[in-house]
Amino acid sequence: MADPVTLDDIYALFQTSQAEADRRFAEADRRAAESKAEADRSLAELKRLVDNTTRAVDGLTTRWGQFVENLVEPAVLRLFQERGIDVQEVTRRMRSQRRGAEMEIDIFAVDGDVAVAVEVKSRLSHQDVEYFLGSLSRFKQSFPHYADYQIYGAVAGIEIDEGVDRFAYQRGLFVIKQTGDTVMIANNSAFQPVAW
Repeated sequence: MADPVTLDDIYALFQTSQAEADRRFAEADRRAAESKAEADRSLAELKRLVDNTTRAVDGLTTRWGQFVENLVEPAVLRLFQERGIDVQEVTRRMRSQRRGAEMEIDIFAVDGDVAVAVEVKSRLSHQDVEYFLGSLSRFKQSFPHYADYQIYGAVAGIEIDEGVDRFAYQRGLFVIKQTGDTVMIANNSAFQPVAW
């Protein structure tokens, strides 16, 4: 016959089981802490890579945008003079810092009481045109010294999303597109621009 199990035997077995459970929990906590530390390191490295990539893309975007502006700006006077808008001066990166009316115009051509504000994009989207139309609607608030001018709008792009040129045309904007190694106004001769 086997010896009877005593309370001390049960207590000793419980303590052994408890010690084993504590050891397993401690091991699990250690592994979790190691996993968290590794995940934190990986996340920090991923953030660093994203930040570096963002800076690189921003640099390329800026240079590409400047390239497009350099292509459009020399042609602006000729293009609008050919359309009967006798602009004589061109300014790049015209900015207003008026509170509540901050604005930047990529290219601005002016003469007398007529001016053309040109938004230049490497890739022109519907959203770009919508944003520019909003800018034109508050242009005279941003630049009050042009309050008595007829302000025309133009959008320019090397690549233009499908239908965006038609949308801009219908909203009264000139559309400037690349053609070969220069640019041209794509609007037909019947086009009547909207003056803001």
